[in-house]
Amino acid sequence: MLKRLRYKLLHHLQLPESWLIFFIMGIIMMNFPFMSIFNKPETIFGFPLLFLYFFLGWPFSIFVIYLFTLTVGNTDDKHQEPR
Repeated sequence: MLKRLRYKLLHHLQLPESWLIFFIMGIIMMNFPFMSIFNKPETIFGFPLLFLYFFLGWPFSIFVIYLFTLTVGNTDDKHQEPR
């Protein structure tokens, strides 16, 4: 089951549309109108929201980039769907 899920995830990340969607989402997330949502005086566990947004958003975006790099070297003939 885990192998099938990994195969499907890597297969969908090979599609050019998913690359474009994540690129546009990254641009939107780091632009002023979206970041102003988190620029509030409230805190969570003593940390400002904007601080948490940056320090939780960056690892997530790095993880997405890591998933994309996994798909660069993989081709369909190397990975066949497990049965």
